[in-house]
Amino acid sequence: MSTAQIGMFVTMVVYLVAMIGMGAAFSKKNRTVGDFYLGGRKLGPFVTAMSAEASDMSSYLLMGIPGLAYLSGIADAGWTIIGLATGTYLNWLITAKRIRRYTEATGSITVPAFFSDRYADDKNILTLISAIIIVIFFVPYTASGFAGCGKLFASLFNTDYHIAMIVSACVIIGYTMLGGFLAASTTDFVQSIIMSAALIIILIFGFEKAGGPVAVLDNAKGLAGYFSMTRTHNAVSKAAEPYGFIRIISTLAWGLGYFGMPHILLRFMAIEDERKLSLSRRVATIWVLISMAVSVCIGIVGLGMSAEGEIPKLVGSDSETVIIKISDLLARHGLGFAMIAGIVLSGILASTMSTADSQLLCASSSISSDILVKCFHARISEKKLMAIARAALVGIGIIGVALAWNPNSSVFQIVSFAWAGFGATFGPVMILALFWKRSNKNGALAGLVSGGIMIFVWKFAIRPLGGAFDIYELLPSFAVALLFDIIVSLCTKAPDKKITEVFEKVDSMS
Repeated sequence: MSTAQIGMFVTMVVYLVAMIGMGAAFSKKNRTVGDFYLGGRKLGPFVTAMSAEASDMSSYLLMGIPGLAYLSGIADAGWTIIGLATGTYLNWLITAKRIRRYTEATGSITVPAFFSDRYADDKNILTLISAIIIVIFFVPYTASGFAGCGKLFASLFNTDYHIAMIVSACVIIGYTMLGGFLAASTTDFVQSIIMSAALIIILIFGFEKAGGPVAVLDNAKGLAGYFSMTRTHNAVSKAAEPYGFIRIISTLAWGLGYFGMPHILLRFMAIEDERKLSLSRRVATIWVLISMAVSVCIGIVGLGMSAEGEIPKLVGSDSETVIIKISDLLARHGLGFAMIAGIVLSGILASTMSTADSQLLCASSSISSDILVKCFHARISEKKLMAIARAALVGIGIIGVALAWNPNSSVFQIVSFAWAGFGATFGPVMILALFWKRSNKNGALAGLVSGGIMIFVWKFAIRPLGGAFDIYELLPSFAVALLFDIIVSLCTKAPDKKITEVFEKVDSMS
């Protein structure tokens, strides 16, 4: 290894060891399964806000958005940011306080359990279906995180992808298994700080190497359609192409996914005091807006650096490595700068790990708490249940490693499909469960099933037709699930008085 590689490697190893240390530190605080999966509802407002957004952003923040801006200008990245920022704010504003109150009233510690508890589903059919949905979409989602970590180490240090991926997976599984929800949330909070530091460092260094803000802007202005929100720059033809209404709506639809993300909803359920959710909302929204805006700027700056010959010209999917290329350049300025570059690369690692740990926790809770205990009524002591919970987490991690074995798998496609899956199945059902008294168990079941089926139908049968049908599958599937939930609820028996009394009790807290 070169001096630069050693500096980056040591910094990243220290970061990984620190994550394991945090997991071990929180292991003693998990006395019950409720502690392991929900942290005993003890999260502070800043940890709630930052861990929710860190677990949400994934590597898309540090790789996807800069890559989009580098390659095609601000339209694609800009509409994505508007959709995600709007979804983030509305989810905090509309959903957070209500789900915190409702899950405390019902005693629910997972999203699947809440659906059954909300509708007095004694047979726990809603829990079983929801848990299966989580396993279907989260296990490959987790695998994509393992793959992302493996690709990062393999590309930086010329190591074997499989070894790098397995080591990364072991670290993520290790600290999550030891510390549970508190460890995942606290490490996510730390990781959000590291991600922020990475963005700032890269932006400052990039501007300096590209000749300053004026040179960066002048370079981008010379590209057709680059700064337009209704046109996009084609890096191959060098021409501007229309960014039409269908594409805008499809991109904005990403924001709908937030209402159905179990790992984000869990943060709302876990805050220590619902009155602090307003502060969490402000912190989360400001961080999301600033971090995504800086990510776009990094893509533009990276393009300027390529024009100056500081980094290679990046084509196609290679544009997503712009931060890695800038970090590699930074590391060549000596050991100190190499260690700073290691912090930046740890930020990329953090963005992936902060999502993977939350997904592991959600998927394992679906198997141990929701399916085993809630659905099959297994009578197990808290100590044994904790052991089963940890074993389930490890088992899911192993499956994730197997799914991530192919280094050529498309990380973005997996993330996009899983995001749509949760948004279309859980999102509409969650909104109606929280805010519509007339909704019932049959409607919720119809919403979950129809949304899940529609995701596959639209993705593989309808969207390939192109034209007006080329819409991100989340949008039509969300609409179908919402419609089915409403219609079936109205066509079947109204909820019992016991169910509506709980709703009215939660409603009266407003």
